[in-house]
Amino acid sequence: MKFAVDRLIFGPDDVDLSRSPLAGQLNAETFVLGAFNPGMTRLPNGNLLMMVRVAEALREPIRNGKVHAIRWDAGRYVLDGWPVELVNTADPRKFLLHGGGWRIMALTSLSWLLPVELSPDGLKLIAIHYDKAVAPQGGWQCYGVEDARISKPGDQWLMTTCSVSPERHSTTLYVSDNGLDWRFDGIVLDHQNKDMLIFEGKIADQYWAQTRPLGDLYFAYPPGSAWRAGPSINLATSPDARHWRPHLDPGIRPHAATVATARMGGGTPPILTDAGWLTLWHGVEPKEIVGIYRTYWSILDRDDPSKILRSDHSPLLEASPVLTHPLEDKMYVRDIVFTTGIADAGDHYVVASGEADLACRITHVPKSIFQ
Repeated sequence: MKFAVDRLIFGPDDVDLSRSPLAGQLNAETFVLGAFNPGMTRLPNGNLLMMVRVAEALREPIRNGKVHAIRWDAGRYVLDGWPVELVNTADPRKFLLHGGGWRIMALTSLSWLLPVELSPDGLKLIAIHYDKAVAPQGGWQCYGVEDARISKPGDQWLMTTCSVSPERHSTTLYVSDNGLDWRFDGIVLDHQNKDMLIFEGKIADQYWAQTRPLGDLYFAYPPGSAWRAGPSINLATSPDARHWRPHLDPGIRPHAATVATARMGGGTPPILTDAGWLTLWHGVEPKEIVGIYRTYWSILDRDDPSKILRSDHSPLLEASPVLTHPLEDKMYVRDIVFTTGIADAGDHYVVASGEADLACRITHVPKSIFQ
């Protein structure tokens, strides 16, 4: 689908690594592997704020026969090295360690979150707030903070992130009173529950969220079922946005009739419209190592979000080689658009996405599409 306004607004060349949380701490050169997957919200001054995931990687990860990764350790950043013969480096985003009874991986980059302020329409860069960056601060996120999602269900802004460590792969919560200054408020979901999106409003005085638990084992649906077994978008409720209880009924599940959404996960925090809760989510079609990521949408019942009122099985957004062509020398994966933020702008929505795990994409999507 084509849109009148659809462009890249922020990318690796826009990041000043001399102001990175890692600056001056590693005896090695780093570069911005990607500045992407931005959580987004509207600030009290009317401007938009993106919390951009900056993936900072080693320029030369392989040295002296070892593959190296960056790790936060007691307030500083250090390098760890594994013998090359013990790892699989086929995926440019991570490497797998051999020899265990289960998959163990390390990352080729460490991610931190950079607040980037945009004009109300999302098309002009206003300020980059390096002094308000969100970076690892504990062992639970020693390998990075990833993929912010921001909502404002009440008086405060709530931001969920993925925190990565050997301890756990958890969902962490940050809270703000102004949408710009964030404070850590704990782990809210434990191991490998990714893409947590808090609804932009309560239902019957309860907070609701979409979640996406991951695992290596899924039980089959019966033959002839409309559903395909695999990662799906679940639901949870909470009295305080800190303690979450899984909802009994399933949320959005992969359809058996297509492989385009064989794997799926949440995209933007659901927002309330006249028709119900609008949620944008991603579906992944298997292809080579990474897959093809596209953005889809659904309308959920305003009182019971487990009821899907309407969905479109045609993608809303697909990866755009035209947009990334000027960044061709920086491309390391393709076929990925990963939508992570949405803001109301009158007759349209400003939609923020990560493009090719590389840059931030802004699209103006007419509201008429969802009616």
